Amino acid sequence: MQKNPIIPFILIMAFGIGLIFFLSIDGVGNKEEITSEHESAEGGESAEGGEDAAAGEFDPEALAQGKCISCHGNSYEGGMGPSLVGTALSEDEIKDVLANGKGAMPAGLVPEANLDEMATWIKSLGK
Repeated sequence: MQKNPIIPFILIMAFGIGLIFFLSIDGVGNKEEITSEHESAEGGESAEGGEDAAAGEFDPEALAQGKCISCHGNSYEGGMGPSLVGTALSEDEIKDVLANGKGAMPAGLVPEANLDEMATWIKSLGK
């Protein structure tokens, strides 16, 4: 390997391609498990596309972890978006922003049936 420096790079590339291949096979075998984990992280959507909110299983914090932290930060104290902790908005104003959007915030991130629970949870962040 001292005379031809390209051989280690070829070996690393072959190892990487083999690793990708075997991990892909493992992923195909665990498709149902991966799908159920992803759906629970997306805010409680079932495999049929319906929402578990009708069954009373809505978790505002899980939804926020999946959809809100990218703009409002890991601790919801602001980032690209404003701080949710100790917000001066009333619950009705929060519901309006969640339903209709405001500025860079898109509308419809929270299902309409769960706006009350999400607004209550956001108001509880400041306490």
